[in-house]
Amino acid sequence: MDPSLDPALKVAELLLQIKAVKLDPRKPFTWASGWKSPIYCDNRKTLSYPPVRTYIRQQFVHIINGEFGRPDMIAGVATGGIPHGMLVAHDMGLPFVYVRSSAKDHGMRNLVEGDLSVGRSVVVVEDLVSTGKSSLSAVRALREAGCEVKGMVAVFTYGFEMARAAFEEEKVKLYTLTNYSILLDQALRSDYITEKDLVPLNEWRKDPAGWKVRVEG
Repeated sequence: MDPSLDPALKVAELLLQIKAVKLDPRKPFTWASGWKSPIYCDNRKTLSYPPVRTYIRQQFVHIINGEFGRPDMIAGVATGGIPHGMLVAHDMGLPFVYVRSSAKDHGMRNLVEGDLSVGRSVVVVEDLVSTGKSSLSAVRALREAGCEVKGMVAVFTYGFEMARAAFEEEKVKLYTLTNYSILLDQALRSDYITEKDLVPLNEWRKDPAGWKVRVEG
């Protein structure tokens, strides 16, 4: 890791080094949604590398303290945000809860797991923000449970306009450790991609749902 890089570039460099992020505009990946994409992101890989997960935890704590102040508790979003959220909560000495992708179909039928009586204000930890749908669903679940959501932190975002608009509409402040534009900058710096690759990579972010037509057409 180059110590001269600013934190956002450092995180981008680390994600590329451990192949948590892969870029290949010539051989697109297929997302669960059916979208064709020149990028694949699996931030769960960061958990297998202690120096990487430590750096991510430290940056999360720095942002939370600087932007939100000390909350009553930390919440993780299932599944990728749970381990990072737990690490942050442990570092800050705070209670931890997590939000399921859907409520249990038995028992208490909980959507939010943990003891919500330990506090009211919460910062949500997420690993990846794409369209923002699942992340904001977790925020709504916490609000419906009586929590004051101070905001969200995430490892990475693609920076889709639809996500930006959705977070603004829900009045949720989002801070990410790095993002798609910074990742492309670092990938170019490290010769992971070429200037020629930047054209389709930038085009994809403008219209991710329609990018398949342009690539194949």
